[in-house]
Amino acid sequence: MARLKVGDSAPAFTLPDQEGNMVKLSDFKGRKVLLYFYPKADTPGCTTQSCSVRDAAGELEQLGVARLGLSPDQPERQRKFDDKYSLGFPLLSDADHAVAEAYGAWGEKTMYGKTNMGIIRSSFLVDEEGKLAGAWYKVKPEATVPNAVEALTR
Repeated sequence: MARLKVGDSAPAFTLPDQEGNMVKLSDFKGRKVLLYFYPKADTPGCTTQSCSVRDAAGELEQLGVARLGLSPDQPERQRKFDDKYSLGFPLLSDADHAVAEAYGAWGEKTMYGKTNMGIIRSSFLVDEEGKLAGAWYKVKPEATVPNAVEALTR
């Protein structure tokens, strides 16, 4: 798994959101973006992570940061997740996990002694020019927003 680091170009993507709209990273050129990868919509850690991003909307908007969540879930499951928790930002469907692979957020995971392939919970802060201003792998769900805010305010 190739890991990205600060200063690298953020891999481009175009993915459907929970409403079926195609969203491109390039749509956000000139803005900062908090992009986070989560394993599965409406599971405990993913809900904690997504709700923390929702709850930080005001702070992130003041800092000029757009929010994007990304998982392998289909758009319909993403929409149900958004509706249930009133998340209010694009949740992108990376069904073939190609974007997760490009970001180094897809790999081998071990849970309960069993090894499988899946999303490695990660978050990235993309600057206005499309470069990474922050990259966090194996991030704790509750650390996604504080990591980004710290990177923005140092």
